[in-house]
Formats: sequence, C-alpha cells, structure tokens
Amino acid sequence: MAMEKKIDYSCITPQVQALGQLCARNSTIDTTLYETYSVNRGLRDINGNGVLTGLTKISDIVAFHIENGKKLPCEGELYYRGINVQSLVDGFMKEKRFGYEETVYLLLFGQLPTTEQLKDFQEQLAYYRALPTNFVRDIIMKAPSADMMNTLARSVLTLYGYDPNANDNSIENVLRQSLQMIALFPVLSVYGYQAYSHYVLGNSLYIHNPLPELSTAENILHLLRPDSAYTELEARVLDLALVLHAEHGGGNNSTFTMHVVTSSGTDTYSAVAAALASLKGPKHGGANIKVVQMFDDLKKTVTDWKDEEQIEQYLCRLLHKEAFDQAGLIYGMGHAVYSLSDPRANIFKGFVQKLAMEKGRCDEYELYAAVERLAPQVIARERRIYKGVAANIDFYSGFVYSMLDLPLELYTPIFAVSRIAGWSAHRMEELINGGRIIRPAYKSVEVERPYQPMTLR
Repeated sequence: MAMEKKIDYSCITPQVQALGQLCARNSTIDTTLYETYSVNRGLRDINGNGVLTGLTKISDIVAFHIENGKKLPCEGELYYRGINVQSLVDGFMKEKRFGYEETVYLLLFGQLPTTEQLKDFQEQLAYYRALPTNFVRDIIMKAPSADMMNTLARSVLTLYGYDPNANDNSIENVLRQSLQMIALFPVLSVYGYQAYSHYVLGNSLYIHNPLPELSTAENILHLLRPDSAYTELEARVLDLALVLHAEHGGGNNSTFTMHVVTSSGTDTYSAVAAALASLKGPKHGGANIKVVQMFDDLKKTVTDWKDEEQIEQYLCRLLHKEAFDQAGLIYGMGHAVYSLSDPRANIFKGFVQKLAMEKGRCDEYELYAAVERLAPQVIARERRIYKGVAANIDFYSGFVYSMLDLPLELYTPIFAVSRIAGWSAHRMEELINGGRIIRPAYKSVEVERPYQPMTLR
C-alpha cells in the first residue's frame, strides 16, 4: 500500500517564491503617481491631517486650536460624548468607583448614568457574561492558538451559530449583541489564553467562573490568576487602562473598519471580527508589545540606566535602523493626530508610577521616564517632523501590563476588551445614521493593452 504523501502547507516552495516575485514586479506602483493624482495615502494629507469621511457624536480628539486664522498645535484633549476624559477619570476616581462600566454606558447611550442606571447596567453585563453550554470545552479548549486575537475572532464568529437572531440588524437586537460582546470579551480572551497556556505551554489549567459582583477589570485579574488574588491598586490601574483605550474617534483603523463593514449590512459578529483583525496589526493594537520588546533590548544594551548619554545613543541607533528591529522607529513616541501631548498618556503616567512603587520597579519607571523625556529631543535633531512628538498611550500600557503579570499574548486582547465599547457605539451610530455603503475611489494607473493569444506570449 502506497504511503500517503504529507503536504507541508506552510512551506514556501520555489514555485511560490517565483510567483511572489512576479506578483511584486507587476503590482508595484510608481510613488510619484500618488502626488500626480492627489491621492491622500492612508486617508491623510501631506501634513498628516485626516481626510474627513464621516461625522460622529461619540468622541472628539483635540490636537490643534485656531488663533487669528492659523492652526496651532495644543496640548491634546480627548472627549467622550462631549465630556473631557480627564474630568471623567477625576470623577470616578474621587468617588472611588471603577470607571469602565460607566464609560461604556456613556459611549453607548450618550449620557452619564445615575446610580440606579449604573447598577442595573452592571447587572445586565454580569448576566451576559455566561457563555453557551459547553462552549468552553467544544470551542475554546479545542485547537488552541498561540495568537489570542485569532482565538478571540474565532470565538466571536462561532457565537454567530448560537444566536437565532444573528442577522437581525434592528437597533434593539444589535444593542443586545453588543452588550453580550462587551460582557464576554474578557472571558473569551482569558479562557483562550488559559487553553494555550495548558495545552501548548504545559502549564496547569485554571478556569474560574466570572463573578457578578466584580467589575470588568477585577474579573480579568480574577479569571487570569490561579489564586484569583489582586490588590486594589492593580484593579484600579487596569480599570483606568480600559477607560483610556475604550474609544478614540471614528478614524482609527479598527473603528473605521467597523464603520465600513457595518455599512455593508453584515451581522454584528462579522463586523466585530473584522475590527479585531484590524486591531491585531502591529501598527495599531499591537504597538504596546513593540514598546515592551524595544525596552527589553534597551535594557540589554544600556549598561547604566541612569546614563542619559547612553540612552540617547541607543535612541539614535533606533532612528538610524541600527538597533532592535531596524525599523527606524522609537515605539510609543508620536501619534497620527496628537501633536504636543497624548492626554491618555498624561492621565496614565501618575498611576503607572504608583504601581511601579507598589511592585518595586521604580528603576524601570525612571528608565521609561528618561526615554519619554529624551526621545523628542533626539527625533527633533535627527528627523524632519511637521508636528511635535510626545509619548502616546502605548508607551506606558505595555509596562503596566507587565507589572500586572499579564502575559504578552494578552496585551492586544486587553485592548480589544476595552475598545469593543467604542466599536459597539460606532456600529450603532452607523446603523442609525448610515444608509450608504462606504466605497471610496481608487484610480487605475495600469496601461491598457490587448489580449495576446497563448501562441504569441
């Protein structure tokens, strides 16, 4: 009996390699043509300003102000439904509440909840945290993946089959689906990691049930840790991270993806999976991982963390593609929209310092603070830039997650756990106000040519 030939589907054969070169050769576009046809690549103009493609009431990003008819950079501000995020954070911190659930309510419904409304909303989210019977065993525990974003997307798409009204895009049904997604994302993310940790890494398996009396941040730590133990500061810093990542305008890649896909009339599960696919990219949700990896390389290279000259030399090497991943970037510095400062990073920084003190990692915090201070100076000296450069939210978030003992595999899923709030609000907004499928134009620059018979090729 002949042996069955085993096929390695991941292998790049010489034939595929040759075809790849052919593809690249015949698909490369002359970069000068983008200027010729006034193409705003990435939907941003030559000055980095976003092309206006929609309207929203959900959030606003302020990075400039107009003075005497001139557009001038200013300290960044972020508004959720017209409320300054700094004020929102100050409010629930002063009253010693966890803020993420309140933030979700604000983003979805356009107003802050009363005490009773917040209590009812929290109970509703707790109700929706239950997964379908045997879902964990049949879906999450089988075929675990090393990539938690793919695991999360697969789980979301599978939930479609458990919903008898999956294709109903009425506002009430989409809201119900959105609340379920918001409630389930922490559970799906942590369970997906626990399956990977057990079946792939060989660690013990821990599956805790979510507790209805806990906030989203508390439940994440409860589900993840073997003993379910955490400090109040740990939970509050994670809660703050969820609040600050919950929403950031309609133009960021994943939220715009949500608008685009929703405009086609597709179901909630497909739309959320598409947004997850976007967020997974290292240029978007995966950026904080790059920051952590960059700092790991810096710690190995710089012998004295207090020597600013050594730090500057390393940052220069980064920009000159001589260090870390040779990408020429200082990860965590700069933002597509903000110029002088990212308000989320400013809010976060003080709490990061408190957590570093609790964890005995003040030396690392000081290293981060030194890079934050020195990087803009190095970038200004080495690069031509059209606006200011400051630390963004990704600069500190990875450090926070490492202090919380979150595995690297969960960094981007935690972003998704937070951003599902904003995605859901934008999906609702698109359904309420949309009607047209989003379809921008592309200009063909290929030369017309006749078809050639096989004998003449």
